[in-house]
Amino acid sequence: MPTLDSLQAQLGGEHFEVVALSVDHAGISVVEKFYRKTGIQHLRQYIDPSTMATSTLGIEGVPTTLLIDHNGREIGRLVGAAEWDSPAMVDLMTRAISEVPD
Repeated sequence: MPTLDSLQAQLGGEHFEVVALSVDHAGISVVEKFYRKTGIQHLRQYIDPSTMATSTLGIEGVPTTLLIDHNGREIGRLVGAAEWDSPAMVDLMTRAISEVPD
């Protein structure tokens, strides 16, 4: 999560947003506590208490990260942790953003 927060800080804007969706049944208070504890400052808090997103999106494990294009199509998926703010990932995301039509 800290690397996703860093990625959002670097690239977030009109054409890019990290949407960190929690499916924790305990509610938003757990998300708020986690954000404070880990120093998350650039990610909005999204929660799906119904957990319908996991079945709808075919998510079998957490964390799962989806890359969604400007048309709402999934163009990438990674199950597991990653260094989202590494130079290679920032480059990948920058290239994906550059393909968004003006």
